[in-house]
Amino acid sequence: MTESLPAPAPPAPAPAAAAPAKVSTVMRFTLDRRIEHVVVLVSFSLLGLTGLIQKFSQASVSQWLIAALGGIEMVRIIHRTNALIMVAGALYHAASVAYQIYVWRTPLSMLPWIPDLQHLVQDILCYLGFRQRPARYGRYTYAEKAEYLAMVWGTIIMGITGFMMWNPVLTARLLPGEIIPAAKAAHGAEAILAVLAILLWHFYHVHLKTFNTSIFLGKLTREEMEHEHPQELRAIEAGKAAPTIPPAVLRRRQKIFFPVAAVCLLASGGGLFWVITFNQTIVTTMPAGETAAVYVPFTPTPSPVPTVTATPLPPGAALTWQNGIGQLFASRCGNCHGATKSGGLSILTYVEAVHGGQRGPGIVLGRPEDSAIVQVQSAGG
Repeated sequence: MTESLPAPAPPAPAPAAAAPAKVSTVMRFTLDRRIEHVVVLVSFSLLGLTGLIQKFSQASVSQWLIAALGGIEMVRIIHRTNALIMVAGALYHAASVAYQIYVWRTPLSMLPWIPDLQHLVQDILCYLGFRQRPARYGRYTYAEKAEYLAMVWGTIIMGITGFMMWNPVLTARLLPGEIIPAAKAAHGAEAILAVLAILLWHFYHVHLKTFNTSIFLGKLTREEMEHEHPQELRAIEAGKAAPTIPPAVLRRRQKIFFPVAAVCLLASGGGLFWVITFNQTIVTTMPAGETAAVYVPFTPTPSPVPTVTATPLPPGAALTWQNGIGQLFASRCGNCHGATKSGGLSILTYVEAVHGGQRGPGIVLGRPEDSAIVQVQSAGG
């Protein structure tokens, strides 16, 4: 007899796909990103305040704020100090983004792409009533991306134009002098645009439309994520948001990144230090002033001036230069228009008085209105 073989066992049922693990809160921003935001918030606010009161310095409120802050020089110090703080923060942010891109291979989710255009069209259709719900955003919305790129662009423009105004001597050596007033116009216009963008666009989308506290606390609740970033929430719950990197690969990338980043940051820091300390900010190449004695034309005569007393004329005597007029001039005007000839005029003799000085003839015979002496005396001289 032959032994019968057992019937094959039925195949085991495939395991059911695990349901996505729901999360209650999502960490949106790490501590370093939140510190960056506070630094930008403070420095930008002080830059906007101290910059606008300088641009509109004739306004009464600007003059009051300038006086309250300690005067215009203190306002400029505050403005430039916060400008350096913002530039330093921008350099750190660039290094941090480069680390995430190269070491962690984080996708460039802050750059606009085709889905952002699609989201914009979907939102417009929703606002017009042709669509039931707005777009479903991922990590960042198109509005957040636009504001971020505007911040990057504004920082570059303000940094370049501010450097030109802070260092006009160096700027004029490298570029035409007309670039300095052009930089001033661009700096002021971009400042107004940036302040208005923060007050109108940013405040509406972040504080009025929905009060988003993630940039301060770091987290958003599941309900907030469902409303603001539903696609990112789905990716997090599906385990697709943060792929793991082998430690060996991570260390190899860090060994390349850190030396390059250190050199770049040291060069940038050296440039900032040079701008603050070594660069020429005022004209210091003017020749030294002369040390000769200052010439003062209106000085009293060094020698004693003889006192001339006008002798009263006898009754019926003719009034002539020798008989009365000369003595009157000498007693009233001799200190300046005697031997010193102030203005080139001397009244010691009749001939000299007629000849006059720098104003022209002192006495014009027959035309007193053309005589310099009469003109000066008639005007109260």
